[in-house]
Amino acid sequence: MREKARMTRKAALSGLLCMFALGVCLPASAEGFKIIVNRSVSLSELPKDAVKQIMMKKISKLPDGTGAAPVDLPPDSPVREAFSRDVLGRSASAVSSFWQRQIFSGKEVPPPSVSSEAEVIAHVASVPGGLGYVSSDAKLPASVVEVRLVD
Repeated sequence: MREKARMTRKAALSGLLCMFALGVCLPASAEGFKIIVNRSVSLSELPKDAVKQIMMKKISKLPDGTGAAPVDLPPDSPVREAFSRDVLGRSASAVSSFWQRQIFSGKEVPPPSVSSEAEVIAHVASVPGGLGYVSSDAKLPASVVEVRLVD
């Protein structure tokens, strides 16, 4: 029995070491995010509270007066989790629950959710007030601009 437990521990440790060596533990995108807007938006920074209010559809305009068109990553995205915790102050699952209650009560619908960072970039690039977030290491085309998040 002891030998079996020792072998199980060795196998688990070997598996963890392999995952670490292959870089499978956590993708780099789970470490952070950056806020992006359409190139036509005349802002270089955005207050965190303004981004929160826009993403939660409490306000519909960016601080420069442009109509806001936010977009979200899927709920299971590590980047969305980081964004939700840092900017919205709650987990991605708590935000999803909030939106389910809003939909059920007929009040509001969430920002559209797309399946990839490439789709976030495409949305933000194609809509004058586009606002989204991508991993901190995402490459950005000239049609979108990173804005600094300020408190």
